[in-house]
Amino acid sequence: MYSNCPIKKRRIMKRIMLLICLAAIIAPLKSQTVQAKISFNETSHEFGKFKESDGKVTHKFEFVNTGSSDLIIQNVSASCGCTAPSWTREPVPPGAKGYVAATYNPAGRPGAFRKYVTVISNSNPGSVRLIIAGDVEAKPRTLEDDYRYAMGPMRLKSNHLAFGNLKNTATSEKRLEVINNSDADVKVSFLKVPKHVVISMDPAQLKPKQKGEIVATYNAPMRNDWGFVIDRMSLDINGTTDRTYSLVISANLEEDFSALSEAEMANAPVLSVDDPEFKFGKITQGEKVEHTYVLTNSGKSDLQIRKVKASCGCTAVQPEKRVIGPGESVNIKTVFNSAGKLGNQNKTVTIITNDPKKSKMILWVKGEVLKST
Repeated sequence: MYSNCPIKKRRIMKRIMLLICLAAIIAPLKSQTVQAKISFNETSHEFGKFKESDGKVTHKFEFVNTGSSDLIIQNVSASCGCTAPSWTREPVPPGAKGYVAATYNPAGRPGAFRKYVTVISNSNPGSVRLIIAGDVEAKPRTLEDDYRYAMGPMRLKSNHLAFGNLKNTATSEKRLEVINNSDADVKVSFLKVPKHVVISMDPAQLKPKQKGEIVATYNAPMRNDWGFVIDRMSLDINGTTDRTYSLVISANLEEDFSALSEAEMANAPVLSVDDPEFKFGKITQGEKVEHTYVLTNSGKSDLQIRKVKASCGCTAVQPEKRVIGPGESVNIKTVFNSAGKLGNQNKTVTIITNDPKKSKMILWVKGEVLKST
């Protein structure tokens, strides 16, 4: 009854051995699937030390397609904007060569660097990282580097005197370095000077190649404004004026709440807005959209609206009243004109008040302008 058991076992073992042998034969065949393979001669390059004044440097990384199908480089990306890659755009047949070139721009980047270029292809592996490195010797600074702005015989470090954040009760002084870049004396006078600015040259007259300073004092109480403000004035240099002989003076004027007591702070006005962000969705170019913001005084004393200012593309109707009692509200109507606009829009309406905890509030107008058909 059990005499056939050994025979059956032997048959089963033979079948198992046969399956193992077949698997051993098939596995290498599967691994020989037709595929491209990128093989670089090198994956890193050292430029060594070179001068910033030498300009851009480039290295070409060459590769061979050691696979059995066409190699296609799908994308090459650099780790920073200072490195620009280029590469073989056409399919590379098996056994053929291609390249990936990396160009480094040293302008304004003295010192050692190490940058990466990532190559994406239909090879296995699909991603290869290349490295370029070097050390940039800074170029000697020139007069033009230090004094970038030219005004006739004079050069300036900037054409902008920025006073930054300034309390409405304060005065502030700024100095701007200049140099006489000519072989003759230079005398400067200032035209169209606003009443809240006092400005002069120190020294009053510059000898050839002499350095000096433009000294400006800003009187915020006399400016009597709020938020970011700009003034422009002209220069007369040795009796000559030109549209390029101009200075910009800016300041961000903020209310000074430092004198308020704890009791005054506790009873201060508080500005609240029902919805500070208006989304108009999608409109066609040329259409206008309107929205009304509701401003409420949630505090315990009068809220004074100091200023309402809309960004480019918006107009904001001034409120019916500038003083809002506790618990009262006022409307501010905003109109967005999409003429000349296209794509995503993010416009603002800035409200400046005497709320000591948040004197400036930004209201948003957002949406998308579609091209008219």
